[in-house]
Amino acid sequence: MNYLNLILGALATLGCGLALWQWLAARRFPLHVKTADPRFTPAVSILKPLKGCDDATRESLQSWLHQNYDGPVEILFGVADAGDPVCQIVNRLIAENPTVDARLIICETFTGMNAKAAKLAQLEKLAQHELVVICDADVRVPSDFLACFVAPLRDEKTGLVNCFYRLANPVTMAMRWEAIAINADFWSQVLQSQMLKPLDFALGAAILVRRKALAEIGGYAAIADCLADDYQLGNRIAQQGHRIALSPVVVECWDAPMTWAQVWRHQLRWARTIRACQPLPYFFSLLSNASFWALVWLPVAFAATKTFCAPLAALVFLLVRIVQAQALQRRFTPERQLNSPAWLVPVKDLLQAALWVSAFAGNTVEWRGRKMKLRRDGALVEKK
Repeated sequence: MNYLNLILGALATLGCGLALWQWLAARRFPLHVKTADPRFTPAVSILKPLKGCDDATRESLQSWLHQNYDGPVEILFGVADAGDPVCQIVNRLIAENPTVDARLIICETFTGMNAKAAKLAQLEKLAQHELVVICDADVRVPSDFLACFVAPLRDEKTGLVNCFYRLANPVTMAMRWEAIAINADFWSQVLQSQMLKPLDFALGAAILVRRKALAEIGGYAAIADCLADDYQLGNRIAQQGHRIALSPVVVECWDAPMTWAQVWRHQLRWARTIRACQPLPYFFSLLSNASFWALVWLPVAFAATKTFCAPLAALVFLLVRIVQAQALQRRFTPERQLNSPAWLVPVKDLLQAALWVSAFAGNTVEWRGRKMKLRRDGALVEKK
């Protein structure tokens, strides 16, 4: 029991230390800082693959048509089916904004298991400009987004720019669980990783890439079978020697209300994606689960020592984790609001430990109603 107590105590201490390091990495990053340069306004093509719609779709798409940007901009909306209800929203927005160069493209021919990447492979061929923005359908941006987003490309060595994204409308308790994972942990873990090595992957909500760098990796057609097309895009561009930059702008993701089961499937797909892309780092990621190790250590510490010193340390580590997560959420939100209650932080960490086990327990992912099998190289195959 004493050896188990020492091991779990060491793991809990390590978890708390990693949480504090994560917090420090986040505090050093100039989040929400405006970087627009009115003298630098290169031409940009915006590619938006779409499928279906919800109550937030119109406003999210509209934000891209209302950019305060002096350079030439074209927007290509891509759908697989002309009967998709999102087409009505897009056509109405195009009619209401006649001065914006925007088109709706029906992507009828699909090559690849990843429907989003397959649409982008077709839109990419139609883009007119040297700089290309790829963004998800549910992403909403401020009016100065493009002006700030292109700024890092003043450095010719930069081949790709990406940014963090936050879950803007966690309307259910399950979504508030996911909000901790996204609005507190994910972005700060990326910055923690960047302290060890240059960024070698991309974050998928909004990506800005040079056409030259995209062509060097074979374009989206080369990654149309990959689940993590954003990771593969950034990783392959980094391998070509291009720098990947992080913009301090944060975009918003507006999702339809989700249940616990839906969020679990979403998080499991994400976990298995990360495991496939970075198996060794993901394996060791459990070490940074501060609440999990503190809660596991707590009963063992009390049973082994019969005093309150070690259990008190475990409770302090748990408190540090809760304060850290809430502080990160506040910093990530421009209004400095909290979307998730404090008690949900350890619940999220315990669920994260279960997701970690599940990520290694199978290779099936569910995406937009389709069940597919994830191969070791990150490619998708139809599940029979």
